[in-house]
This record gives sequence, structure tokens and C-alpha cells, in this order.
Amino acid sequence: MREAEFWELREGKVACQLCPNRCVIADGRRGRCLGRGNTGGRMTLYNYPQVVAAHLDPIEKKPLYHFFPGSAILSVGTFGCNLSCRFCQNCEISQNETPGEAIPPDRLAAMAEQAPDNIGVAFTYTEPGIWFEYVKDTAPLLRQAARQTVLVTNGYLSEKPWEELCGLSQAMNIDLKSFRDGFYRTLCGGSLAPVLRNIETAVRAGVHVELTTLVVTGRNDDPAEFAELVAWVAALSPEIPLHISRYFPRFRETAPPTPPSTLETFFELARRQLRYVYVGNLDSSHGQDTVCPACGQAVIERHGYRVASRLQGDRCPCGQVLPIRVGGEPHPNGPSSR
Repeated sequence: MREAEFWELREGKVACQLCPNRCVIADGRRGRCLGRGNTGGRMTLYNYPQVVAAHLDPIEKKPLYHFFPGSAILSVGTFGCNLSCRFCQNCEISQNETPGEAIPPDRLAAMAEQAPDNIGVAFTYTEPGIWFEYVKDTAPLLRQAARQTVLVTNGYLSEKPWEELCGLSQAMNIDLKSFRDGFYRTLCGGSLAPVLRNIETAVRAGVHVELTTLVVTGRNDDPAEFAELVAWVAALSPEIPLHISRYFPRFRETAPPTPPSTLETFFELARRQLRYVYVGNLDSSHGQDTVCPACGQAVIERHGYRVASRLQGDRCPCGQVLPIRVGGEPHPNGPSSR
């Protein structure tokens, strides 16, 4: 097993410092994320290089709408997570140790290079932050092959490892699950402050950032709370794309699916301060297209995962420059389209 990073020995136990959970783990036991454990006073990785899910996905499925739109990306995930969201959409692999295939970083990079029309690797499905060492070992190989490194993440990581990932990743979709710390503590087993800090860090590091909020019926569907979330994002940058996603009952959450009317209300509310707002997990043409803020015309039309683009480079036909990454080599610190 590969030895983990970000830990210290404390009275015979290993104290993990990768994420804010700060697990202190006895010999022979594992941390909350399931991927890291104490083996004879050393922290070792149980999920390196275990891949439990691998698919060639549309980049829009991540969802990333402003990063190489219309492209495919090799998407991989391991088991485990450092949060325990009661509404988790991938609970079968996030909350259990699931058998997978050992795919070393060099083989994954080769798979990414060989896959047809593939722009890189998205570390997704479960939390890639707990796969820190695997991402760290793979990202330079992807860069050598002129491929992108993408994270689909809950953003719940300690400051130093997060900064390292920002230096390795070109794009992230980060969950902003709620703007209430109580939501994170009660429903996810985490806290809000580290997520807000890490979103700010990623944006300032030049990573292409898009955000997703899953609207859970009766849990985070208060328009006043959502307005605070939108105002915070807008203060960071009104050009950050925000995906408002419909919830369906999963795992331990039994509330009914998000009413489409709630998503429509949130969509209109967010558009008052943000230039690019999208609605996900809803079979509707509403909130799918990228609209130019200058001329008001749809520059990218989406029907499911089918994309029709009128982009001319990164510009609308009217000449307006849009915050959309459409090509070029991966930048070591993450390209900024803002």
C-alpha cells in the first residue's frame, strides 16, 4: 500500500490532517472516509489505486457547461467519502468499501490518451479529495499528454492539500450544498466554512470553477437562504456558473423530489445577480442554454447532453468574450476563463 500524506503520529494513533474531520485512528482501523487507515503506526491508503467506476462521459454530465463544451472526458471514482450526506446520490460506493480494479496512474493516463475525442480525466462519482495521492500522482502524467485534470468535489478538504489540488487541476465543479452550517452538520456530517474558503481559493488560483447546489425539499429550499448563497457567489464573481439541481429521494432521505416550480423560482432569483445559471436533473428546456449577457442570444443550446454551439473561439457571434474554456494546453495552475 502507498503511504498517505498529511498525517502525524499521536500516542500510537495516526491523526489524519487531510480534511476537517481530523480523524484519529487506532492501529488496524480506518478513518471515516474508508480510504485511509492505521497500519502499524503508519497511515496507509486502501483506495489507491482502486477504481470502482469508469466511464467516458459528456463533460456536461459533471456538470461543467463552460469547460470544453460538447467534449467527452474519462470519468473515474473510488469508494468512500469524507461526508455522509443523507441524500447522497452515489451512496452505494460513497458509503461502503466497494470492489474495484487497480489502475495505476500511468495506466490511467494512457487510457485517457487512447480514449477517442477525450480531453482528460474527471475524478468524480465519490469524493476525489480523499483520493488525494492518486490524483496527485496522475495529474502530471495527464499534463504531459496534454490532457485536462478535472475534480467533481464537495470541497471539504484542509487548506494545504486543497491548495495542492488547485495547482494540479484545470477545472472543478464544487458542491455548495447549502448556505447554512446547520445543514452541513445535521445532514452531511461536516461544516460550511471550509467549503466557502476552498471555493474562494480555487477561484483565486485560476481554476475554472462551476458550482452545484442540490435543492432538497424541505431542507435547503428556503428562498431567503438561497438568496444569501447567490449573493455570496456573485460577490466572488458574477461569472461563476451555478447549477441548480433537482433532488430525488436517495440513501436515508425520503423527502419528495424537488418541485419544478422551486427550481424555476431559484433560477429566476439567481439570474438577478449571476450571468450563467443552469437547472439540472429536470427534463426541461428551461435553464439549459448558455445565453450571451450582451446580446441575449443563446450561444450554446443543450438538449440533454447534445450540444449545439455558435461560439467563435470564446466569443459570441456578437463579439462578446464569454468565460468559456474551449481549447489550449493545460495550465499548471489551472486556466482562468474569467
